[in-house]
Parts: sequence; structure tokens; C-alpha cells
Amino acid sequence: MPVEITWWGHATATVRDSGVRVLTDPLFARRVAHLRRRRGALPPPEAAVAEVAVVSHLHTDHLHLPSLARLAPGTRVLLPRGAGAAVPGLRRLRGLRLTEVGPGEGVRVGGVTVRAVSARHDGRRWPVGPQRVPALGFVVEGAARTYFAGDTGLFDSMAEEVGGCDVALLPVGGWGPRLGPEHLDAARAALALAELAPAVAVPVHYGTYWPIGLDAVRPHEFHAPGGEFARLARRSAPRTAVYRLGHGESVRLEGAR
Repeated sequence: MPVEITWWGHATATVRDSGVRVLTDPLFARRVAHLRRRRGALPPPEAAVAEVAVVSHLHTDHLHLPSLARLAPGTRVLLPRGAGAAVPGLRRLRGLRLTEVGPGEGVRVGGVTVRAVSARHDGRRWPVGPQRVPALGFVVEGAARTYFAGDTGLFDSMAEEVGGCDVALLPVGGWGPRLGPEHLDAARAALALAELAPAVAVPVHYGTYWPIGLDAVRPHEFHAPGGEFARLARRSAPRTAVYRLGHGESVRLEGAR
């Protein structure tokens, strides 16, 4: 059965597998705090249609309450364990089926299982305060096994926890000119690709949002990560096909299992 990946920008994508739409880190805003969408039109209304949405961590460009509020009543939303206590605004999303999960836990939705895995990233809601909620990645297991890394740095157990994948959605950039070790830049994402060895990779989390007032500061850091990742991937994982999608573009793949 074919699997389809649509990238809406930043870390937001739709994975269609076995008749189920899985939406990752929904973000449909023109502006988030000091960030402004600098490339690609806002996703159309159909981007918010999914049977299940996953939220990798609590940062506002990944757990965005107004975007979650656009999901249809009854949509299942998987969040890191402890999210409800850390983000009281989640309580206002009464029409959604909120489920908190930790690494190793999975939820069956139609023909797929969505399983949480670890991530190496700051799990706090705001830059200061207690770090109470660990970040996650997710694996969608249906006709294919698709790994959505969320926002993460490299960590030793990544490939072991994912357990092999057919498709990897990997962050390759960010929204500023510097990325710390708890992020994948193009080079680190290429190293992760060598360990994961998927058949297909799609770079995400780049070329969408940029801080207001910094348009002229190192603009190559905004535009370049997708192409740099593809170039490095040809050396680190030559058997992996890299699809650089534009905003709103899709790639249709044959399920590997």
C-alpha cells in the first residue's frame, strides 16, 4: 500500500499510511512569538484534517495551541507525558482526545500504530523554568515504518529505539543562525541518516520561520540546510533517496513491508 508524505513547512507534515492521516507538530500560524513565516503560503484547511496528531515537545513552534484548536473534534492528539500539567491551555481543547505517552508506548489508530521514542532536546515550555517534560520522536508503523524525529540532537540509542525505518523525517535546520547540540543541522542529520539507513528521507524544520528583524543575518542558514543535507546524505547514506519537498508538496511511496 502506498505511503504519502506532505510537508506543510517547519516540522508540520502529514503521513498518510493505511488510510490513516498522521499530522506532525501542527503549526498553521503566520507568526509565532518573534518568528514570522518567511516562505510558503499558510497551509490550506485540509492540512488540519487528520485522524491523529503528534506533538514532539512543548516549545511554542511545536505545541501551538491555536493550531491544535483547528483540528476537528474527536482528533486523537499524542503528547509527551506531563504536557497537560505544564501547559494549562491544553485543558481548553475539550473536543480533542488528548493522550500523553512516553518512550516505548504506542497507540493504535485504524491501520497504524504510532509509537513514541526518545529525543535529545530541551523539553521546557519556555526558555527558563524547570525541565519537566521530555521531548519525543514518533514512529508510524503501518504499510511502512515512518520516523518523525521531532526536534532532536544525535543520541546513542536513536537507531535502536526507532528499530529500523523505511522513511525518516529529519530536522535539518532551525529558525536562527546558530543551532546547539540538541538540534540536528544538515551535517548531524546526515550522520543520523547513516545510522537509521531508511530507504527514503525528507528534510524538515528549515526554510519556513525566521526571527523578525533578522532577515539579512546569515540568510544562507535559512535557505540552505535542505540542499546541504541532500549533498551530505549522498556520501553518508548513498542508498537513501532524499526528497526535498516544497511547502505543500507531497511524495508518494510504495510501502516497504
